[in-house]
Amino acid sequence: MPTKVTPAPAAAPAPAGGPARRTRVLWCIKGLGPGGAERLLALHARLRDRERLDAEVAYLLPWKDALVGEIEAAGLPVRCMGARSTGDPRWVLRLARLVRSGGFDVVHSHSPVTSVGVRLAVRTLAPRRRPRLVTTEHNVWPSHAPLTRWADGLTPLRGERHLAVSDAVRASMPARLRAATEVVRYGIDVAGVRRAAAARARMRRALGLADDQVAVVTVANLRANKAYPDLLAAAARVAAAAPEVRFLAVGQGPLERELRARHAALGLGDRFRFLGYRPDAVEVMAAGDVFCLASHFEGLPVALMEALALGLPVVATDVGGVAELSRPGREALLVPPGRPEALAAELLALARDPARRHELGRSARERAEVLDVRAALRRTEAVYRELLAP
Repeated sequence: MPTKVTPAPAAAPAPAGGPARRTRVLWCIKGLGPGGAERLLALHARLRDRERLDAEVAYLLPWKDALVGEIEAAGLPVRCMGARSTGDPRWVLRLARLVRSGGFDVVHSHSPVTSVGVRLAVRTLAPRRRPRLVTTEHNVWPSHAPLTRWADGLTPLRGERHLAVSDAVRASMPARLRAATEVVRYGIDVAGVRRAAAARARMRRALGLADDQVAVVTVANLRANKAYPDLLAAAARVAAAAPEVRFLAVGQGPLERELRARHAALGLGDRFRFLGYRPDAVEVMAAGDVFCLASHFEGLPVALMEALALGLPVVATDVGGVAELSRPGREALLVPPGRPEALAAELLALARDPARRHELGRSARERAEVLDVRAALRRTEAVYRELLAP
């Protein structure tokens, strides 16, 4: 059954000459696991404009709940739609009931699957009672399943606003959507992330890292688009040439058993460690010397932004919004996706060149100054107000 918490009171119209009317928003997402879009939503919950915005969160999949406590601690009600899977139609009915009873001005969806359900739910209301709709695309269009793309393209409502988190995401969308999509490049709480740097020495000790070992860290869920087989193949090459290098992978997901079997077959042992889900992932990152992403698809990777804020040099595949965040040769060494030998070569070069790591890391830290999330959050909230303007 869906979980339930006491909702915030409905906003009343402001009296003449009084403060601006508060906007009631429902944020919808497939799950609240520790993924990039989910973490951005949790960040918005914490840094929202509390004077003008009331928000609630609805998510579909009960077992993806890692961030529920964080969002509730920020003062937002969180409701689970209790879906057994995204194909379970009952969550749409539950969402429709929530939309009908919640008095929301805006419903903002953060995944294509929920966007389809939101549109169906909103259609159960009379046109004059329907909330405005906002959809944010967090990943490049080809990364979505064909059925999801078909349903997403079939259901948009008139007046719906479309946002994309990067130029690459917008460029990947069909032309009919691309023209009306605004790029709102999300970011991170730069100052908050940098506080994790103080934990570096403690975390290295906790992870058993010696002073002369170079730690390559990745933070990515164990899913196909993150290309862990490529990363493992690259790690095997690096380990053979530079035994002082250690790989640390933070993340969880459906491919864990398969990836652990591949890890064993490569004989990587403790040179590549799967750390699972870590609520202190940023502190683990701070213990590293290099950040790496081997992804086949990306929208605007949050972990990469956090690595830049920590001053970590980056080795990554040139996909999605990666090059928008980390400029080749300045903060990052970028290689084509699906080329583990190229990934290994760049990792090995950095492992052997501390001066180059320092140079890239200094540029990364400077680059992160433009990645603070607050500007993107204020723009998103301005979109809400624009939709509600007479």
